[in-house]
Parts: sequence; structure tokens; C-alpha cells
Amino acid sequence: RREVGDRGGEGVTLNNIALVYSALGRKEEALRRYEEALLVRREVGDAWGEAVTQFNIGSVLYALGQLSEAVRALEACVALDEQFSHPDLESDRAFLKQVLAEAPPS
Repeated sequence: RREVGDRGGEGVTLNNIALVYSALGRKEEALRRYEEALLVRREVGDAWGEAVTQFNIGSVLYALGQLSEAVRALEACVALDEQFSHPDLESDRAFLKQVLAEAPPS
């Protein structure tokens, strides 16, 4: 996708590669790929995809025990979800609430 200049598709592919790394337990590598995907999705104005990637980043950070960082990513996800009534809004809010309950006070 890079070769043909499909930046939107590149963001999707990077997100999907990160999903595979995460499923394989390679959380740090997954996080790097999600961060790449996030930059691309922002660059092309894909707010829907950005919300998905923010959720995925939050999930990986949660798995890594980085709760404060997970909260920030999930808050960004929910804020984007609210902009366009994303179908995952309520489940994303519920996960954010769970992580907030576990995170140390800031």
C-alpha cells in the first residue's frame, strides 16, 4: 500500500498487523505498529479508524500494566466515538470506566 500511495489503506494494514502482534503476545511490537497506524490515520483524516486504533492502543497499554497511558488512549477513543455515534461507544465507555477504576489517581 505504501508503494502505490494508498495512505488510508496503509493505516488499516498497520492496525491489522498490530492486531496480529498483539494476539501473538508481542505487545511492544503491537504498540509500535498501532502508533504508526495512528499517525497515518490522523494524516488522512480517518477519525473512525483513529478511534479504533486508539482503543487498540488502550487495550495493549492496559495489558502492559500502563494504566494511566491506557486511560489517555481510551479517553481519546471515546471522544472520537461520540463525534459520530460509533457503534462501539458504550462498550468503549465501559472499558474506560474499568481501567479508570484500576488506575492510580493522577
